[in-house]
Amino acid sequence: MQAATILVVDDDSVARELLAEALKKEGYDVEAFSSGEEAIARGRQGRVDLVLTDIRMGAVDGLAVLREFKRFSPGTEIVVLTAFGSLEGAIEAIKQGAYDYLAKPFKKEEIKLVVQRSLDHCRLVRENERFREELKEKDDWSPLVGNSPPMMEVFKLVARVSESKSTVLLQGESGTGKELIARAIHSNSPRRDKPFVPVNCGALPDTLLESEMFGYEKGAFTGAVGSKLGLFTAANGGTLFLDEIGELGPAVQVKLLRFMQDHEVRRVGGTGLIKVDVRIIVATNRNLEQLVKEGKFRDDLFYRLNVVRITLPSLVDRSEDIPMLAQHFLYKYANSAARPVHGFLPETMELLSRYRWPGNVRELENAIERAVSLSHGPLLTPEDLPSSIRQTHNEVGRKSDAPELTTTEVCLTLEEVEKRHLVRVLKETKGNKVKAAKILGIDRRTLYRMAERFGVDLGDELDGGERDA
Repeated sequence: MQAATILVVDDDSVARELLAEALKKEGYDVEAFSSGEEAIARGRQGRVDLVLTDIRMGAVDGLAVLREFKRFSPGTEIVVLTAFGSLEGAIEAIKQGAYDYLAKPFKKEEIKLVVQRSLDHCRLVRENERFREELKEKDDWSPLVGNSPPMMEVFKLVARVSESKSTVLLQGESGTGKELIARAIHSNSPRRDKPFVPVNCGALPDTLLESEMFGYEKGAFTGAVGSKLGLFTAANGGTLFLDEIGELGPAVQVKLLRFMQDHEVRRVGGTGLIKVDVRIIVATNRNLEQLVKEGKFRDDLFYRLNVVRITLPSLVDRSEDIPMLAQHFLYKYANSAARPVHGFLPETMELLSRYRWPGNVRELENAIERAVSLSHGPLLTPEDLPSSIRQTHNEVGRKSDAPELTTTEVCLTLEEVEKRHLVRVLKETKGNKVKAAKILGIDRRTLYRMAERFGVDLGDELDGGERDA
């Protein structure tokens, strides 16, 4: 990670060099200047994260430095340096937007703490700006493409819940677009100008997840050399999206429940409570009610989260949306790659429409991206699609020619199709689970669950080769 850039501005050469040297030892990229004019000129040349400036200098004093940086670089944090006699000037600087002030003479630990807090605040401000830019660019929410009855119901719920403060529980299979629905809710809410912070609850062990979510104080555990703001604090005023909520362990469930009740968080190793204004949206592809019955998920937390529930349909349940989604993704990737592709052959669209898409919208998007990159003409052909889709379609076609199949026999046949598709993809990737999951448009956790559901041994079913990459 790139070191933060800090400017030290003071016309006292001894104080300036001592402060610059102390910050350099902390690993920061420090530049020292003897005048406000020089600092402002440097600020116009490139990114600056933090400015430490004396209040009383020459013609361009600390307040002038503050005003200029707030004008052309509002994301730069300003800390003013002041002697006791100029404390009034420091207070005026705070009113004009300075983050903090240091009274001379100051101690090394005091400097380190103020600098760390200032840079943490700078990082959060810039992340907020990035989140807002992402929302502005997201004018086409791919899961919201479609006009099937199941999706129309989802649209109505998204529109109704966006303006409220209610907690939302999103349920649906992997690849149905739960995070994008959460972003759509946020971007249409009164919190749209505040951060949207996504958290994958299944990506980290509980101990790390707890410190990431709630933050920690210096010395809370081995390696905690400083304090850290948690993701709840980062999302203050906005929305915190907790994906794979069913993977939370008992300890983190307790802390989340406390937040849901009191809207306060306590950092790991801390004693004080921090008030936070955050809207919670959670998502899962698991049955939370069943987890409650099994004692793996707290019932009181479930009731707090299950205020408004939106169930996202799998792609097979909204198959009439496949042509519209396919065309949407074709435009997206043809434009981004400047490829002269603008449509599908009829037989290509038939393949896409009849395939069952176990990886849902994500798998469809991956298939179209691949097809666009491999295409040789203006229309996508069946040969541009992954072989697993073509072969599965042929198998379904042969099965569907059988006379008078019962409903049970049809379901069993379709289950077998999905199992064969999973095994075929694993064999084509020589057992590489990472590549197989990517082709299917699912994460590795879902891959293991599919294998367990179909009774596929991820070792014995393969023909050898790398199992993990």
